Amino acid sequence: MLAQLFTSFIATAAFGILFHAPRHSLLQCGFVGMLGWLVYYWTSDSMGPVSASLLATVLIGIISQSLARLYKMPVIIFSVAGMIPLVPGGMAYNAMRQFVQHNYPQALELAMSTLMIAGAIAVGLVLSEVLNQIFRNIRFKSHR
Repeated sequence: MLAQLFTSFIATAAFGILFHAPRHSLLQCGFVGMLGWLVYYWTSDSMGPVSASLLATVLIGIISQSLARLYKMPVIIFSVAGMIPLVPGGMAYNAMRQFVQHNYPQALELAMSTLMIAGAIAVGLVLSEVLNQIFRNIRFKSHR
């Protein structure tokens, strides 16, 4: 468990370097990715990988927006780097490998799982933005 958290932190921070994130934001990027992976790891057995990816991505989006406001940086710096551990790249590779080896039923199953997880990640980012807008509007109306 500790090794997975450390690995997700390093992978996320490394992708921050790859995407030219500001140097002083790499620790925060790693922290976001590590928390997202922690939520995914805890919930994937009980909820399944698609729902766990959705939940982890919503958390990543909420934390990314909070960090962006705190450090006055674009949200995308934290959110893109943070969701890197959740991207089903290995599953997509295996799906393509099964297609090449003419194992079509298994290839379709893996491709559908990959698409559903990728869709869950996209929906999670949109959902976190919607939640952020709702909370902002509620806070703005309460200060009037």
